[in-house]
Amino acid sequence: MKVQKVDFEVVVIGGGAAGLSAGLTLARARRSVLVIDSGEPRNAPASHVHGYLGREGIAPAELLAVGREEVAGYGGEFMRGRVTAVKGSVADGFRLVLEEGAAVAEVTASRLLVTTGLADELPAVPGVAERWGRDVLHCPYCHGWEVRDAPIGILATGPLSVHQAQMWRQWSDDVTLFRHTAPEFDDEQYEQLAARGIAVVDGEVTALEVTDDRLSGVTLADGRVVPVRAVVVPPLLTARGGVLADLGAVAVDREMAGQVVGSAVPTDPAGATSVPGVWAAGNVADPTENVIGSAAAGVRAAAAINAHLIAEETRRAVEARQGVRERAGEGDASMDHGRTSPDNGTDGGTSEEFWDSRYAESARVWSGNPNTVLVREAADLTPGRALDLGCGEGADAIWLAGRGWRVTACDISGVALAKARRHAEAADAGVAGRIDWQRHDFGTSFPTGTYDLVSAQFLHSPDDMPREKILRAAASAVAPGGVLLIVGHAGLPSWEPDPDIDVHLPTPDEVLASLELADEDWEVLLSEEHERIQTRPDGQPGTRTDNALKVRRRAV
Repeated sequence: MKVQKVDFEVVVIGGGAAGLSAGLTLARARRSVLVIDSGEPRNAPASHVHGYLGREGIAPAELLAVGREEVAGYGGEFMRGRVTAVKGSVADGFRLVLEEGAAVAEVTASRLLVTTGLADELPAVPGVAERWGRDVLHCPYCHGWEVRDAPIGILATGPLSVHQAQMWRQWSDDVTLFRHTAPEFDDEQYEQLAARGIAVVDGEVTALEVTDDRLSGVTLADGRVVPVRAVVVPPLLTARGGVLADLGAVAVDREMAGQVVGSAVPTDPAGATSVPGVWAAGNVADPTENVIGSAAAGVRAAAAINAHLIAEETRRAVEARQGVRERAGEGDASMDHGRTSPDNGTDGGTSEEFWDSRYAESARVWSGNPNTVLVREAADLTPGRALDLGCGEGADAIWLAGRGWRVTACDISGVALAKARRHAEAADAGVAGRIDWQRHDFGTSFPTGTYDLVSAQFLHSPDDMPREKILRAAASAVAPGGVLLIVGHAGLPSWEPDPDIDVHLPTPDEVLASLELADEDWEVLLSEEHERIQTRPDGQPGTRTDNALKVRRRAV
């Protein structure tokens, strides 16, 4: 599936029950989430999923298809591919490198969830791998009912085999334990087996007999063939944790009764690994978990990730609010609480330093989606030359270039421009080549030339670099027949009605008046205030009032 962008709040590696449940939870939490899956589910050989309430007996492929459809219904995205390496940190963002041939070469994420599951390492007996998941089985809760009352053989490879034989005896009274390569059982174990009527056969198993595509027997080294309908083998359950190892979260051995049964990536109860910003869920963290348990683990991890993101957003919101208070006390006009443009006069350094620091603090500051008013108002315009003022991480410029515009995209932050350039290069072919990224402090420099569309989205700045001056320069850059689109905030958000903050954000009429446009040269196409839903720092829905002004320079 083709992804629309390459920068996400959360990337889930692995599209099984755990990964899809996490994707569903995160998408419903209004997070941008991408699920990357190689298309090699562990349970592909099995014909049905069992123990999953409400989905009992569903085919594994059907369960995953239904899950993908549900996640996509809430805006989650998918990509077929294999992640070969993960680099970065929670502070700088995570960069995922994909194998050659994937839809994109790299994807970035603020948070990472690994649900890659495990690999079953099977005993080297001819026929075992070929019949795996059909009549060569391992889990009585997954397959016991289907072979109830049939002759069942247990292939012993270690001390746990006696326990396995006793378990399978629950489903059939015809259970044979083939000692194969296991050490000699002690007297107490033989007594337990005899008490349950479980036969023990010495000798190494050399092959499985198949008749009419059905398992019919077990062949021993001495040539004997013992009839069975199913064979139980104990696979080594090895975590697929390679990408986590890149970051320092190394899988460790899991033991049961002194025998290593597999490996798993250590996590806390919510799935957090030892690497900040990285979670793991499902069989990669617990090799004994079944499908419904893995799905539940995915939900728990997703909730923990969302809480972690909310905590960071709250911290940033508090910092931003404190910054507004400080600047308001110095007589500054405002600071945007959404996607902003270059700003002068910030505390702790120059405007460029402020925004470079802001864009460097996380993998993605804004949503990665183009501004909604731009999409609505520019969708029907004939592509030509466009100027994006305060382009940030480049979502608007990339959207315009994708529709055929040649875009000059400007920002004061070199960090933002570097991120935007990477996003464009990872988008559809040709997009990057249609964007000219330029660094400008609009108080001292402005891009040259004229444009068929000039877009200023949430361009708010303090008194020492008046917004009006920048917008008048923007109007001067509009070519005959071209459009100037200005979108800004009309007030503070609903959750921040603080009378101590003396902030005035202009109405559309005030913006129009400040442009000082001659009526005979310009036509007003749109002048409105509109309310929209915006997530509050506490994760609850709030409201924000914005204004939009769209004017066209009359053709000569």
